[in-house]
Amino acid sequence: MSELVVIGGGPAGVTAALRARELGAEVVLIERDKLGGTCTNDGCVPTRALAKAARLVRDAEQFADYGLRGPAPRVDFSGVLLSARRVVEEVHDKKRLRDRLEAAGVEVLDGAGDVRFVDPHTVRLENGGPGGTEAEVRGDRFVICVGGHARRLGFPGSEHALTHSDVWDMESLPESVAIIGAAATGCQLASVFAAFGSRVRLLDLAPRILPGEDEDVSRVVGESFERRGIQIETGIGGVNGIERVSEVSGGLLLRYDTQNGEREAGVDAVMLSVGWPGNVDALGLEAAGVATDKGHIVVDDTLQTSVPHIFAAGDITGRVMLVQSATYEGSLAAEQAVLGAEGAQSHEIVPHGGFTDPEYASVGLTEEAARAGHDCVVSSVPYADLDRGVIDGHQEGFCKLIVDRDSRRILGAHIVGEQAVEVVQLVATAMRGGMPVEEIADIELAYPTFTAIVGLAARRAARELGVTTAYRGWSLQSQLGVAEWELGKDHDKTAAVL
Repeated sequence: MSELVVIGGGPAGVTAALRARELGAEVVLIERDKLGGTCTNDGCVPTRALAKAARLVRDAEQFADYGLRGPAPRVDFSGVLLSARRVVEEVHDKKRLRDRLEAAGVEVLDGAGDVRFVDPHTVRLENGGPGGTEAEVRGDRFVICVGGHARRLGFPGSEHALTHSDVWDMESLPESVAIIGAAATGCQLASVFAAFGSRVRLLDLAPRILPGEDEDVSRVVGESFERRGIQIETGIGGVNGIERVSEVSGGLLLRYDTQNGEREAGVDAVMLSVGWPGNVDALGLEAAGVATDKGHIVVDDTLQTSVPHIFAAGDITGRVMLVQSATYEGSLAAEQAVLGAEGAQSHEIVPHGGFTDPEYASVGLTEEAARAGHDCVVSSVPYADLDRGVIDGHQEGFCKLIVDRDSRRILGAHIVGEQAVEVVQLVATAMRGGMPVEEIADIELAYPTFTAIVGLAARRAARELGVTTAYRGWSLQSQLGVAEWELGKDHDKTAAVL
């Protein structure tokens, strides 16, 4: 019997196994298919590769602005998909997960097929024995990290719909595509397909796209999408069905409800991005007594399930379904299982975003949530104020900081614009360090960069709060709005005269 059995070889599972070994536990890691999880194999990594290709197409539109001559690139969609698969293999080669795990002393059972509990301390592996036969593994404690999958809906003709996992097997670029679901994955797919030249219709039941983000993020990204030709329809009543109207061309007829009645749309492809339930069905959790709710394993704040010796981490819990959160939870779950430390999880500062065009990123509270519980100052600076935005020809977007008036600490940040997902990391770091906004304003950020927009927004907030630092040049300059870069310390006297 192993001391700890980790089920799932994605970010949460690999992290849990390695952390448990650091703590001295004997560990077996079981993976149904290939190590790396959805993130590496058909999620974040290949999707980001598609986004990179889409950005290159967009960047080519700027050639003439910079005195460059050359034809616009032609999208070879099969080549793009081949490139994404190549990137996945390169990432696997770089990570060398099996080697790392085995070097740490973890026993790895990948390609095990379905894994099912037969009692609270035993799981049966479909392909775990010699020659792919069934085998059983017993454990004192378990950490379940089996991730999730794209939800499919049961409307008539739903078999004609695709999910993001089906993109990698598409034979050609659709001339037109309807994407149902306008949260993170749906918006990213819409942005990519539009850049490649498809006519995109983006649909959602919610009243706005990216409904979980700050309202300004939804508004600005939506306006940008529409300028790029993406047709957005929010507040729809549901999908009534899909019919194949041409076996030759593969054309589809999508029917869905709106406030004005049923509407039809002829498209070449329909993609679903309508949720991410956990992979609970094949686990046989009833045999172990593990409780589930709406497709996810129920855990408390220590990641313990309804069975004291079984823990769960990552997407399977349905809490914060992000890679960075999965690794955090995997480490915490291992500590709970091995040490019994009962440390509670906290997901208050989790920077995240989407590689759409334009990018968006967020951390902390939305403005609506912050105002509901805090007296706060909101500072927003447009990307057009950035010299780097002018230089690179990317002046679309904004950076918004939400600052608590009493503590002067940042409660949330929301960014739309070039490199937004990179820029938000600075704010998250400042939040984690408990820095008051005037200290962020006083950082001498490199020029010209997109990250400098955080300094501009911080100065504006500090000025509204009536706080200054030892370096006074930024205060006067921010009031005058004369330039992005600060006056040097040697020019403080000149600034005072001005």
